[in-house]
Amino acid sequence: MAKNVMHAVQYDGYGGGPSGLKHVEIPIPNPNKDEVLLKLEAASLNPFDWKVQKGMLWPLLPRRFPHIPGTDVAGEVVQVGPGVKKFKAGDKVVAMVNPLNGGGLAELAVTKESLTATRPPEVSAATAVGLPVAGLTAHQALIQSAGIKLDGSGEEANILITAASGGVGLYAVQLAKLGNTHVTATCGARNLEFVKSLGADEVIDYKTPEGATLKSPSGRKYDAVIHCATGIPWSTFEPNLSANGKVIDITPGLSAVANFALGKLTFSKKQLVPLLLSPKAQNLDYLLKLVGEGKLKTIIDSKYPLTKAEDAWAKSIDGHATGKIIVEP
Repeated sequence: MAKNVMHAVQYDGYGGGPSGLKHVEIPIPNPNKDEVLLKLEAASLNPFDWKVQKGMLWPLLPRRFPHIPGTDVAGEVVQVGPGVKKFKAGDKVVAMVNPLNGGGLAELAVTKESLTATRPPEVSAATAVGLPVAGLTAHQALIQSAGIKLDGSGEEANILITAASGGVGLYAVQLAKLGNTHVTATCGARNLEFVKSLGADEVIDYKTPEGATLKSPSGRKYDAVIHCATGIPWSTFEPNLSANGKVIDITPGLSAVANFALGKLTFSKKQLVPLLLSPKAQNLDYLLKLVGEGKLKTIIDSKYPLTKAEDAWAKSIDGHATGKIIVEP
């Protein structure tokens, strides 16, 4: 590689929103032990990225300033560090950058071998790059937290998915329907038909008075709620849950964690369960296989070049994207 610097987007402190992002030329990182260096073809934004900039994960993240945001990346391996066995230069992959270090909004990025998966030739970089954070979160919420078997076995479960037209929600609807489930989903009026087309059995407009109660139109009680929205109190969920119903909160704040602890103390069978993503390459491989087989789709809201990363950032903060926001170097 002749040039030893790359274009990247970073910020120097908390706050500032899109205007806090700066375009810089910095040295290309070197892969350490068990790491691979990727020439990026696509990155995908998640609300997590701008929440870190806003200081919502202070004092944990970021580790240091300046910080290059972005955790979802897809590209080609250009160099491998010592001890890497699964990958070689030229391999097409999708990966999750260590969120502690960041690095996704750049021309090249370093990822751990253990959080990198081979991208099948029939799956484009832009399609694959939506999967690491949003796809794995939806998968973990359904499999681990809600106990849904994606091979369709097991008893039928009634599932509610809130904010079903967002990044995680769209994957959650599709994955849930691979299991033995009846899916009720909430979204805004403009996306009702679209969410239905992805397999949801019932779709509720959350802005209507009936929609705000989250009641199932067919009168079902929910065995699990994949909660991708924010600002809905436990008191709204509670009457809609079955006897052992769970609300799986994918963006848990302190109140969710407190409610979870309280539920444990009172031995309530209905529970609020905070979800913290525990990413695994084999789950990413599984999702890529589903995409390759046409059983799972990445819905792309919009694409931006890296030179316009601040526009992508503003779109994500706005909160009304239908699907994933992709940035391409």
